[in-house]
Amino acid sequence: MKKVVVASLLVVASVALVSPNGFAQTQVNLGSNAQANGGGIQMSPAEYKAYNNAISQTTPQTKAPALEEYLQAYPHSAVLADTLQLLMLTYSSFDPAKTLSTADRLLAVDPNNLRALTFEVYFRMQNADKETTPAAKQAGLDSAADYAKKGLAATKPAAMSEADFAKVKEAATPVFYRAVATAALNKKDMATAIANFKDELTSVPVAQTEAPGPILQDTYTLGQAYYESTPPDYFNCTWYASRAANFAPEPYKSQMLPLAKFCYKRYHGADDGYDAVTAAVATNLNPPAGFTIKPAPKPSDIAAQVVATTPDLATLAVSDKEFILQNGKPEDAEKVWATIQGKSVQLPNITVVSATPTVITASVSDDAVQSKTADFTFNMAKPLDTPPAVGSSITISGTYSTYTVGGVTPAFVTAAAAAATPGATPATGAAPATPAAAPATPAAAAASPAAPAAPTAAPGPVMIIMSDGAIVEPKKPAPVHHRHTTRRR
Repeated sequence: MKKVVVASLLVVASVALVSPNGFAQTQVNLGSNAQANGGGIQMSPAEYKAYNNAISQTTPQTKAPALEEYLQAYPHSAVLADTLQLLMLTYSSFDPAKTLSTADRLLAVDPNNLRALTFEVYFRMQNADKETTPAAKQAGLDSAADYAKKGLAATKPAAMSEADFAKVKEAATPVFYRAVATAALNKKDMATAIANFKDELTSVPVAQTEAPGPILQDTYTLGQAYYESTPPDYFNCTWYASRAANFAPEPYKSQMLPLAKFCYKRYHGADDGYDAVTAAVATNLNPPAGFTIKPAPKPSDIAAQVVATTPDLATLAVSDKEFILQNGKPEDAEKVWATIQGKSVQLPNITVVSATPTVITASVSDDAVQSKTADFTFNMAKPLDTPPAVGSSITISGTYSTYTVGGVTPAFVTAAAAAATPGATPATGAAPATPAAAPATPAAAAASPAAPAAPTAAPGPVMIIMSDGAIVEPKKPAPVHHRHTTRRR
């Protein structure tokens, strides 16, 4: 499953040779014996001897120096391009560096040579993989992509048959698309990467997309590109990662499935129904018309359902109230806020995130405690002589004043406060806490249990602002009175 194009390169090379003593369908005649209108290339006997000696060599290691010797003796040969092409193909079997330098020489005299452009792309991508710095790697990939774009735009040379050009073009095209896509992917240009990976897949017979090899690997990489897009496209990530995993042999199948299932769960909200995806990708390269994956309920829909089915919203847990305040439609958030606004409460065993004499931020809900972020801000009624230590557990009282979502106070809260106190501006409270980091890799995310997530991101964390804050000191235990008795002797 390595990204190699040896098979394509062999196809490209195979079109070049037509007989043991000729190539590219070039007819060579001795100058002294050629007919006036015989067509072909006119050569002196000396040049022909050198030429014939070079192309008649039986091993690449002997043919290459013989061709170099011929070109040095006859730098303006009528078969210069053909000889350089044969030299390039000869070097390709044992010397990558000289293959690349010969491709450069060939393109200088034949800019549309598809074989030379293919070798430029292949070996420049190979060299880029060896680079140890990001800048050098990107420069190498960009160079390969530039040659690939020239290859995609190349037109048939006059001396080349339609059949030969079509065969070389067919073999080279996926290599070109891969190079453009890879360069774009490396610099996070996901739109360009996705477009070219998809063009690569459609440029080959469907059966080739199902066989282990570079095309199948790029099918998986296409799924990764959808996952790494902003925002992530979980639907298409699911499709292409699943298709790659479906046809990949082990151990590659097991390496590809975590991304496929992770994206499916992120889109659908659960693991159920994935078998339908597996069945569909087995017979379709791209999602067919009418194929759908049921998306997970939107957070706003979940919030609306909770509000509609809970007889007493005041009984909801703090985490549930925060979820509705954060994700619910304004009318649902307003209903929940109405159950707590202006009410004084005592909250036991909260975890201090930060503390000053006048302000304490704390983790109150289970989600906030687990993520070690603050979801409550207490504006103290009186300055504290000694603020509590960060990480300590305290009991504190306060009155629900206002709240923010992503640092912004909801419009209905602002309007209500303004109506209650004309001319006053409600406080917006402290800055929102940083949300918990997402799993570093799809595999890690898939391995860790998580609540169903909608394809769209939450608007931002909730911060509830409390007024009249006061730390509640624990009650001292009542003194124990011991009864003294006199022992009888």
